[in-house]
Amino acid sequence: MAPFPLERGTRRGLGLALPCILCLIFFSGLIFHQGTQDIATMTRVRAPRCNFLRTVGTRATAYPPREPLEGLRGGGSTLTVEDIKTKPFEGQKPGTSGLRKKVTVFQEPGYLENFVQAIFDTNPSLKGQTLVLGGDGRYLNKYASLRIVRMAAANGIARVITMPDFLASTPAISHLIRQNKAKGAIILTASHNPGGPKEDFGIKYNTENGGPAPNDVTDAIYKQTTKIEGYHIVGEELDMSRFEAPGSFQVGDMTVEVVDAIDEYSKLMQSIFDFPKIRSRLFARKDFSMVFDAMHGVAGPFARRIFTEDLGAPESSILNAEALEDFGGGHPDPNLKYADLLCQKMGLGAYEGKKLEGKLPDFGAAADGDADRNMVTGSRFFVTPSDSLAIIAANAKESIPYFKDGLKGVARSMPTSGAVDTVAEKLGLSLYEVPTGWKFFGNLMDAGEISLCGEESFGTGSDHIREKDGIWAVLAWLSILAHKNPDPSQPLVSVEQIVKDHWGIYGRSFYTRYDYEGVNADKANALMDNMVTSFDELKKTTPGLKIADEFSYTDPIDGSVASKQGVRFVFDDNSRLIFRLSGTGSVGATIRMYIEAVAPPSESPQDTKASDALKPLVELGLRISRMQDFTGRDEPTVIT
Repeated sequence: MAPFPLERGTRRGLGLALPCILCLIFFSGLIFHQGTQDIATMTRVRAPRCNFLRTVGTRATAYPPREPLEGLRGGGSTLTVEDIKTKPFEGQKPGTSGLRKKVTVFQEPGYLENFVQAIFDTNPSLKGQTLVLGGDGRYLNKYASLRIVRMAAANGIARVITMPDFLASTPAISHLIRQNKAKGAIILTASHNPGGPKEDFGIKYNTENGGPAPNDVTDAIYKQTTKIEGYHIVGEELDMSRFEAPGSFQVGDMTVEVVDAIDEYSKLMQSIFDFPKIRSRLFARKDFSMVFDAMHGVAGPFARRIFTEDLGAPESSILNAEALEDFGGGHPDPNLKYADLLCQKMGLGAYEGKKLEGKLPDFGAAADGDADRNMVTGSRFFVTPSDSLAIIAANAKESIPYFKDGLKGVARSMPTSGAVDTVAEKLGLSLYEVPTGWKFFGNLMDAGEISLCGEESFGTGSDHIREKDGIWAVLAWLSILAHKNPDPSQPLVSVEQIVKDHWGIYGRSFYTRYDYEGVNADKANALMDNMVTSFDELKKTTPGLKIADEFSYTDPIDGSVASKQGVRFVFDDNSRLIFRLSGTGSVGATIRMYIEAVAPPSESPQDTKASDALKPLVELGLRISRMQDFTGRDEPTVIT
C-alpha cells in the first residue's frame, strides 16, 4: 500500500490575541491510509502564542488563507484551517461521469484534495449552502470522505448531508440533493469498475438538479486543476464513529447531518410504484420467485430493504448482498460475463444450455457497484438494455402509477438501439437522441421534455431523479409483470413472453456490443481517426451505406454543442455500426463497437439468436474499423 507522505502547510486561526512569535517547526513522520479512520495530516507542535507556522519542504508556503472557524463538534472551541501549498497533477480531466483513476493515484499526496478544491474554487455558490456527500463504499471511500468533510468546513460550506459510513447509491444521492435543495454533491464512485487497493477509485460532482455536472462545469474544474496552487482543510481530525449512525453535529460553523439514505430512497420508490400490487400479484404467488445480484456493491442494503422488507421476497433472493470495499474480488458490472452468480441461477451466459438443478427463478436482475446500472433477465432469457427501455416505455402508463398521465417524451443515447424509437412513434411521443452520458438527459428532464430515458450500457431511469437508477428499473419490470399477471390462478406471464409479445407489435432490434478494454490510447485514437478519414471511400465501396459521420449533438434547451461523440455507419435497412471510445475506464482506452439490425413486426423472428442475426454486420464492422490491425486483438474483452 502506498503511504501518504507528510503534508506541510501553514496553520492559521489559533484565535489568540497575543503578539505573534515566529516559530520554526520540523515536521516528520509518515501517514498511512487505514481505511476506516481519518489520519493526522502532519505532526503538530503546539505554539500557543503563534498564529503563523513556517514549515519546511516543497509544499511549505502559504495558500491564500481562510478565516478561523468557531466551534469544534459543537464544543465551542476554535478550529484551525490549514492552507496547504500544492502543485497541479496532470490528467485530472473528468471522463463521461467524473474522474476515475487507480487507487494508488488517488493516494498520491494532494491528488484527491486538488480535485476537490478545484470543485470548490469553480463553484463559489457552494459557500454557505448544502452539499451532499457519499459513495459506493469502495476502498478509500471512508478516508476520502473524512478528508472532504474537513475541506468542506474549511471552504465555508454551511451543511453537509451524508449517510452512515458515507455509504449510498448514486441514485439515492441524487434524490437527497433534490429533496434537500442542496447546491450539489460530491459522489465517490468508479461505478461499475473494480475496487480494492490496486483497483479503481472515482469522484464526481453533481449539480443542484441532482444530475452529473454538465460539460462547462467539468471543463472549468479541469482547467482549475491545471493551475491550482493549494487547498484548504480543517486541521483537526474527525472521529469516524460520528458517521456510523443517523444524527447531527457541528464541525466548526458547518452542520453535518447523517441521514438514513435507504429509508429516504424506499419512500421515494413507494411514491412511484404500487408496492401492494407488486406484493400481492407476484410475491404472494407460489409459482413466482426472483433473485437480485447486488454484486457486493452498495445496492445490497437497498435491495434488502426494498425487495425483502417492503415487498416480502425471501432473504435468499438477494445475492452478494454485503457491500464490500473490493466487491468481493469481482467486477461489479452487471452483464453476462461479470454477473456470474446471477447467470448461473438464471441459466445464462456461460451456463446457457447447461442442465441446472431445480426450478430456475422467474425473474432475475443485477446492479453495479453504485447501483445506477441494471441487468434484467427471465429464466434462460436475457433482456437487452435497449429492449428493456422500449418495453418500459410501452407499458409505463398502465403499469406504473407515477406515469398514469402518460409519458412526456423519451430519450436514448446515440449508440442505444432504436427499439424505443418505434414505441415513441406509435405512442406519439417526442424522441431525443443524445450523446453517451447521463448529463445530456438532465436539461431535457428539467425542461419537462422527457419522462424516461436510457442507455445501452445497462442504464435506465426517469425524471424522478437525474441519474440512472438500477433498483428503479428492477421495480419497473416487477410492475410490468404484476400488471400482466392480474389473476394468480392463471399461468404466470413470463419475462420472455412479455418481450416476445413486444417484438410482435413493435418489431425487433437485434443488438450487441463488443468491448475492447485496456487498449493503448494512441492506437485507439488512430483507429477512430482512420475511420473518419475513410468516410468518402467507404461510402463508395460499402453496399447499402447511406450515412458515415461523427455524431454531433446540439442541446435543444441551452444550445450547447457536443461534437465527436462517436463514429456512425447507417445502412439503407436502418441497421447500424457505431464506434466510440468509452470515458469510464481508468487505464488505457476502451473501444466499443455497437451492432444493430432491425426486423419489422411482420418479419420479427422470435427465436433467432442475436449472434446469428448480427454475424454479417459484426464481420463488416471488424473489417471497416481494422480492429485487429490497430489493437492486435483477435477477440473483444466482453460481448454484451
